[in-house]
Amino acid sequence: MAHPADARFVPRSAESWRDPFPMYRALRDHDPVHEVEAAGGDYWVLSRFDDILAAAIDFATFSSARGLTFAYGEMEKLGVEAPIVMLDPPEHTALRKLATRRFTPRQVREIEPLIRAFVVERVERLRERGRGDVVAELFKPLPSFVVAHSLGVPQADRGRFDGWSEAIVTSNATGDLLAASDAVGALFAYFLALIEEKRKRPGDDMISTLVQAELDGEPVSDAKLLGMAFTMVTGGNDTTTGLLGMAACLLTMHPDQRKILIQDPPKMKGAVEEFLRLASPVQGLARTTTRDVEIRGKKIPAGRKVMLLYASGNRDEREFGPTAGDCDVERPIRRHLAFSYGAHHCIGAAIARLQARIALEELLRLCPDFSVDPEAARFAPGHFVRRHESLPFDASGLA
Repeated sequence: MAHPADARFVPRSAESWRDPFPMYRALRDHDPVHEVEAAGGDYWVLSRFDDILAAAIDFATFSSARGLTFAYGEMEKLGVEAPIVMLDPPEHTALRKLATRRFTPRQVREIEPLIRAFVVERVERLRERGRGDVVAELFKPLPSFVVAHSLGVPQADRGRFDGWSEAIVTSNATGDLLAASDAVGALFAYFLALIEEKRKRPGDDMISTLVQAELDGEPVSDAKLLGMAFTMVTGGNDTTTGLLGMAACLLTMHPDQRKILIQDPPKMKGAVEEFLRLASPVQGLARTTTRDVEIRGKKIPAGRKVMLLYASGNRDEREFGPTAGDCDVERPIRRHLAFSYGAHHCIGAAIARLQARIALEELLRLCPDFSVDPEAARFAPGHFVRRHESLPFDASGLA
């Protein structure tokens, strides 16, 4: 039972990510509309499913246009034109429609053989070695490969791209993009050259789609193209890594659930939703109120940051019942918050689901007795994405 005294939001990072769930439950039970007094400016935290869902849908009141962290002045520090995740409709809607042309069900299916081949090669390597770090060998390289492919980065450039991506993802996670200014500059310079190349010789990728499109009757600007590439690099890498790491831990800790999936592989599709719900790689993001708003008798003033604590909402007993904290790969899930909701529902959700399904299918097929060691795992820094930096793996289950 959560204690009222524990209903205090403290941002997590690195090792403190190991178990944030008692804090979440205390907030849900005792202070679901919670005010945090911070040196950089007070902010609010919503922890119940219904409140988070309502705020995510109401973009007119809870705006993304002033940044997604609980820090004030975030957009000024970014120093570039706002990427799509920091736009509100209607500007966001028009750009989103263009971007989603690359994520139709058909196009997502077409990349499946490439993803499966990549995963099988990496899992076979782990199986041959017997032991290793599954994050370094599979869970981190896989989304980087998919993002590079989706953006049209040639194979010969993948090494440089992966290095820039890692530097940007790491600094973005800690809220200090300036620490990766060299990588950001190099990546932007690279993409400006790639944009010109795609204008001359378009391919079957996101950048080619956008350079041939129009926005309000005009070609999509280079700034918006760079913003889209930046969003995919920062949003499509560590989140999938986080999902896969947590799923591997859940399969290790719940052998009964693993057995269900080995005996009935088609159930993996539904299991991925359960892993998404429990892992919630993006634990929370902030919006900014555009007007005074009252929630559960508490008034949040206009201009205040409000943290939407997705991970807490995804374990809310009021939505998922008394077993909300348990892993049940056969749980019927009507909805969850792992990809947010409404206008800002993650445009890469389908491809993230695909990566997770394939990676877990192949792990269970090729290494049915695998195990990971959650206690020896190391968590990455950053206040918003919960992911492993390293996770020891044993192909035989003897870890």
